Amino acid sequence: MAVLLTGKEVAAAINERTRAAVAELNEKGVTPTLCILRVGERPDDLSYERGAVKRAEAVGVGIVKRLFPEDVTEDELIAEVERINNDPSIHGLLMFRPLPRHINESRVCNALKPEKDMDGITDLSMAGVYAQKPLGYPPCTAQAVIELIDHYGIDLKGKNVAVIGRSLVIGKPVTMMLIKKNATVTVCHTKTNDVAGICRRADIIVAAAGSAGMVNGDFVREGQTVIDVGINWSEAEGRIVGDVEFEAAEPVVEKLTPVPGGVGAVTTGVLMSHVAEAAMRSMQ
Repeated sequence: MAVLLTGKEVAAAINERTRAAVAELNEKGVTPTLCILRVGERPDDLSYERGAVKRAEAVGVGIVKRLFPEDVTEDELIAEVERINNDPSIHGLLMFRPLPRHINESRVCNALKPEKDMDGITDLSMAGVYAQKPLGYPPCTAQAVIELIDHYGIDLKGKNVAVIGRSLVIGKPVTMMLIKKNATVTVCHTKTNDVAGICRRADIIVAAAGSAGMVNGDFVREGQTVIDVGINWSEAEGRIVGDVEFEAAEPVVEKLTPVPGGVGAVTTGVLMSHVAEAAMRSMQ
């Protein structure tokens, strides 16, 4: 039976560090502030927004919102991003994506200064992840994976890690962050042969394919750590499930993150830590 690596205590530790940073900033007359930019009212955006606002209130981060209808123009969004860039009272931006189809998302994202990019949406922030330089901030979910691994004392040095997924949000940045910690990483994707075999041979699996239950009993063995990043709605089960078939993996592997309650529980904590760090950097 696997030891469950829950996100609650990881988030609590991050929150404590963030509160300390916020208190230090407050003493200097600064309130670290996050701007949330949302276009339309997608249910998943609204859900994440509620969680982010709640977490911000808990750690003392200020929130401002910029809300737009779905027919907003690209130029209007870029103008708003420029206003945020030039507002010293706003230390970071969270912009919900995907943007509507009529908008060039890359153009809007890259209008943002990387020092205010809290979730790795700019090309320069991603370059910072790859070059290991503080040019911005990595995507919050990718960093949440690393925070969880660090919190539970999982040594990555020399370990074989299979990352399933190659997206810019999770797969690619988390791969670079794992390599930085001296792991040997194999990235699996839709064109990879024998994904199950690669995963069985790995010491650690990071499942970030966005496919409910794709990691089944054929992918796992005893002694492994499995990090499930997937958040999928299962119509059949009427609940949120991960990329890992929990019932198949839990009796076999050594350590496993639950869904919900695993990586996802850490993400907003990482976001707030980025805001506090951005406020600190702005004073240097």
